Amino acid sequence: MFFKKNVKNPDVEKPESTEDECGIASSSAEFIRGIQKRLNNSSDVAVIDVNPLFTLIYIETLIDKNMLNRDILAQLNKNPSSPSEVEHKIHVGNVKQYELCKEALFALLSGAVLIHIEGYSVVVSAMIPSGQSRSLSKPENESIVIGPQLGFNESISTNVSLVRRYLMNPDLTNESMTMGEESKTSISIMYINGIASDEMVETVKQRIANITIDGVIDSSVLMQLIEDNSLTIFPVMVLTERPDRACSWLLNGKVVIIVDGSSLVIGCPQSFVEYFQSMEDRNVKWQVATFFRILRFMAMILSVFFTAVYVASLTFHYEIIPQPLLIPLSESRSRVPFPPIIEALLLEFIIELLREAGARLPTKVGQTMGIVGGIVIGTAAVQAGFTSNILIIIVALGALSSFTTPNFMMGNVIRILRFPIIILAGFWGFYGIMFAFCFLLIHLLRQSSLGSPFLAPFYPIRLRDLADSIVRLPLPFTSKRPYEARPLDSERYEKEK
Repeated sequence: MFFKKNVKNPDVEKPESTEDECGIASSSAEFIRGIQKRLNNSSDVAVIDVNPLFTLIYIETLIDKNMLNRDILAQLNKNPSSPSEVEHKIHVGNVKQYELCKEALFALLSGAVLIHIEGYSVVVSAMIPSGQSRSLSKPENESIVIGPQLGFNESISTNVSLVRRYLMNPDLTNESMTMGEESKTSISIMYINGIASDEMVETVKQRIANITIDGVIDSSVLMQLIEDNSLTIFPVMVLTERPDRACSWLLNGKVVIIVDGSSLVIGCPQSFVEYFQSMEDRNVKWQVATFFRILRFMAMILSVFFTAVYVASLTFHYEIIPQPLLIPLSESRSRVPFPPIIEALLLEFIIELLREAGARLPTKVGQTMGIVGGIVIGTAAVQAGFTSNILIIIVALGALSSFTTPNFMMGNVIRILRFPIIILAGFWGFYGIMFAFCFLLIHLLRQSSLGSPFLAPFYPIRLRDLADSIVRLPLPFTSKRPYEARPLDSERYEKEK
């Protein structure tokens, strides 16, 4: 009764194209005219008449011209006489015959050369896509000291090959799908048969198949479309640019989704604690890894609640401040004309401005902007009496703590959560902070990732998975695969006898 029902108007609906469903014309001239018309006479569509028998059509910007001259034109000069002979003469990776214009057109847009033989109602497709792609480089957002220094790029074939290079296992399965009514984006769903749960794999494929969208340009868009709850601010699936991390997910029985054109791959299901784990944790001794994980969790709590505790203490709860600290606090705030909540929000907003400006500027300029801007604005704000020097330290520690989160998406969530908690602390004090904490805890308890509880192994409690959660026990204690992915084979390796 409050929303107008969305009724499709048949007069404005996009008509379905019947030209793509037609068969291949036996006349080369008629076939070429049909393809050029379907591509709106685009300027990069090239047509070559090899002789009166053979006609080639391809898109110049999508094919490898060296392979065209070496592997196709040279073979056609040997005068094969039928589509079957052409198919056997051309020695490239993927050669097929098509009888429908729709199939031939899709192959053409994928980087194929179409070879039409006069008098035949079929067309031979030879796939020779251009190999242009960004060279492999170090991961930008997930850098580590000890471990592989290699990241994914935007080519789906390269990314799949990187995974197969790490896991030379015949059970490593790669299922391809196409998504997007307009973009026709290629998607690879990878998992290890015999380890990954069949139900989980089918769930992923079904969710992708049920999506109707004009195009998917990046894997982060696909992640938002298939996650369990698209309204939560917390990411319940993880994006990574590291092949070794994707392979560790596969070995744990999880599913990895690779999207063509994106340098980030999706891993699911995931739990909350995994956002604070780094691949380097498994490459160092367990004592060092445990220390760093606990440090990251403490930094997350400090970043979210430290400024809010300052605001609540100065607004409502002076009694919790140690007496030796009261005098420096009073002197620091004696010239500040704003209440603590306005003072804290102003500084947090300035810090976010500096961080966003540094991220959008070129690398060298951005680093200089962040350091110099922070020093200049902080010093000027204290001298002008807009804020106290103690709050400068607290806000700087909170911002620094947010950078310790290994996952960029979770780091953004921590940055945003500070603002509503500060507002609640300014109005209700510690009651507001506890309300925010309970609300976040209940919200996280309700979340799931591909049907698996998001707060596992703490809720529900799973003792065997606690060995590799906030702490990381020695490797013999982590011989079982995590239960969150419901693996068919739970044994990762045998314990030492």
